[in-house]
Amino acid sequence: MSSSIPYLIVEENLSHAWSRALLRVVDNPGTVISPLVISVTGFKDEEPIEDENMREVLDAALSHNGEQSIATVANTIFPSSLWRRSQYERQELYQRYIDILPRIKAIERHKNRRGLYFERLISFGAGPHSVNQLEHIILEYQRRPGVRKSMFQASIFDPQRDHSSSAQIPFPCLQHVSFVPDKQEASLTLNAFYATQQLFNKAYGNYLGLCRLGAFMAKEMQLTFSRMNCFVGVEKLEGIPKGSTILDPVIQAAREAIPLTTV
Repeated sequence: MSSSIPYLIVEENLSHAWSRALLRVVDNPGTVISPLVISVTGFKDEEPIEDENMREVLDAALSHNGEQSIATVANTIFPSSLWRRSQYERQELYQRYIDILPRIKAIERHKNRRGLYFERLISFGAGPHSVNQLEHIILEYQRRPGVRKSMFQASIFDPQRDHSSSAQIPFPCLQHVSFVPDKQEASLTLNAFYATQQLFNKAYGNYLGLCRLGAFMAKEMQLTFSRMNCFVGVEKLEGIPKGSTILDPVIQAAREAIPLTTV
């Protein structure tokens, strides 16, 4: 369903937000929502609130369809398991990630050859002039918490590398993230911007990874993470037809997960 009017979904529960987007496509003509705005506001112990059954059903469908798991997609944006193994020391996290990056890329070379999101966030550019954008934001906020908020943004899309005449490229769909600290509330909002997003095989993991990235930045900026906003120019269901039997249990779980209101 496509129009010039943004379709807004605001939920405390990440699973419910994703479910509403899915049902919006399933219950209407076409396979596209354009544009879509997802806002997730519920967090506990630095993790977004989720519906465990909904996530398990979707993960099973992704596996059946030969797609990456939700956790794998989320880790391309923020590697939470590596963060834990780094004892929550961000310099250790950065170094460990750069050290294992060649192995990560080699696992699925056709998908990762152009790069990964967290790589671009902590090593944007090439060679000795690469920039750790997250570290820059954290340090500038620590030094001058009242500094202009336009400073707290990080790019993924690199015109020099990513403008291509290829019909399709697997990376990057996420273009840009910004962080909005509220000094009075001691809170942080993350905004993410996608030109396009794949609803079935990427969106849930994208939202999870963004929430974890926001929680990481909030912790390092000594704030509380309060909201993840994701702006998507074109949200599309592709790689699987609406009528696929693989999708049937996911649709059923989505209907059971959210209140019976118009989606």
